[in-house]
Amino acid sequence: MADDPGPESPSAAELAAGDRPRRKSRVRNRLVALGVTLAVLVPLAYLWATSLVPDEYSAAEMGYADHGGGPVSAPGGHHGGHHGARSVTELAGPANGVPDVTATLVARKQKVTLASGETVDGYTLNGTSPGPLIRADVGDLVQVTLVNESVADGATLHWHGIDVPNAEDGVAGVTQDAVPVGGKHVYRFVADEPGTYWYHSHQVSSEQVRNGLFGTIVIGGSPKDVVAAIHTYDGRRTLNGRTGSARQDVAAGTLLRVRVINTDNALVRVGLVGAPYRVVAVDGRELNGPTPVTDAFPLAAGARADFEVTVPAGGVRLEAGGVSLGLAPAGMDPPGDALPSGTVDLLSYGTPAPLGLDPKAADRSFEYRIGRRPGFLDGVPGLWWTINGHKFPDVPMFMVAEGDVVRMTISNTSGQAHPMHLHGHHAVVLSRNGTPSTGTPWWVDTLEVGDDETYEIAFLADNPGLWMDHCHNLPHASEGLMTHLMYEGTTTPFKIGGHAENEPE
Repeated sequence: MADDPGPESPSAAELAAGDRPRRKSRVRNRLVALGVTLAVLVPLAYLWATSLVPDEYSAAEMGYADHGGGPVSAPGGHHGGHHGARSVTELAGPANGVPDVTATLVARKQKVTLASGETVDGYTLNGTSPGPLIRADVGDLVQVTLVNESVADGATLHWHGIDVPNAEDGVAGVTQDAVPVGGKHVYRFVADEPGTYWYHSHQVSSEQVRNGLFGTIVIGGSPKDVVAAIHTYDGRRTLNGRTGSARQDVAAGTLLRVRVINTDNALVRVGLVGAPYRVVAVDGRELNGPTPVTDAFPLAAGARADFEVTVPAGGVRLEAGGVSLGLAPAGMDPPGDALPSGTVDLLSYGTPAPLGLDPKAADRSFEYRIGRRPGFLDGVPGLWWTINGHKFPDVPMFMVAEGDVVRMTISNTSGQAHPMHLHGHHAVVLSRNGTPSTGTPWWVDTLEVGDDETYEIAFLADNPGLWMDHCHNLPHASEGLMTHLMYEGTTTPFKIGGHAENEPE
């Protein structure tokens, strides 16, 4: 019996025909996968490419012009021509005259020996951090020479809170080039506003200030005033470079002014315990009708507050976020009480007084909306700050003309607080979250804007130039939370980046 041959094997042609649908399906799937990949990668590549910050650029040309509803006038600055424009170098302090106050500050990269004896890696000015206290009387011509001995990235000096002429503002790549190792730069300005201020480098400021390149300056007042600078070195919070508690002998009955400066990157609750005190000035501006308080004062990063107290027989103690300074008669232990949980609110503290400007008749009105979103910044993926929905450097350039009354609304939905600092000007707070200011005129150069808070402020555009307007949590500024206020017709010959390697934040 013959063997059953079984089913006939398919021919090669039949096999090929059967594979065709499978091959087509595989090709189709690969094409779909390629299309999906391209649909994802092409936009990402575009976002990456458009996020790249040029190696060299002018701060006067960055972003887009926002005229705040005002007219577009003089040429110069933002993408305009330069005929008839005025350079920031022309907006300088007095070139002539014998200075009343002189100082030479030598910047070094070296071990910092804190007043408490501990050492940390950092920067010094004349061998110390904080650098020397500079005192001037109102009307004095101040001349400070910065010498860079060994700060490799270069250095500058910015006069935080002093509304100096623009060329003296000390911002690398905006008002000057960073001073290289072996170089020097001279700053000259008239000390025409009494108050408590500080100075710091504005070159790679997020790193240099944190590591000690700063000092204090007081205009007016008494040599007996206490100056207390808060700063954290490598995780160690200090007052005037001293960790823990310190003390100073002060006779009972002394009417004492305590000038507190927050040089850190975040708000610090400060205040005096042991007796009621008055908040007599904020950011170098006297308050009207200050009343005695015992609550803590919320001192924003970069901000200053002046307290006045009559020292009792048991003394008082300045408390500042875990460090303190006792101010008491000799032999007396200052009080050890904790700061109360309450907080002084300048929106209602003190009594009203004329502002000297009419915010209702503002010539320009701006929105400064702070947010955060994922994306790329200079090619780096992350969650980045935005201003009016835009990431740096595509941020608004707030354009003004000299003499304008300017109104600005600052809102924050970013998830974190931001101490906003406008160079060259002081602004008055009009409202917070829609609640109008009813107390003393609250003039600031540094304003803490908490998450989900909205402030309305106003100021007079009376100091021509190109001015930074940025977060003074300096790492935030280095991550793109900065823009500029520019007077129309202003130019600058300086570049961010470039041969001088200017990097203001």
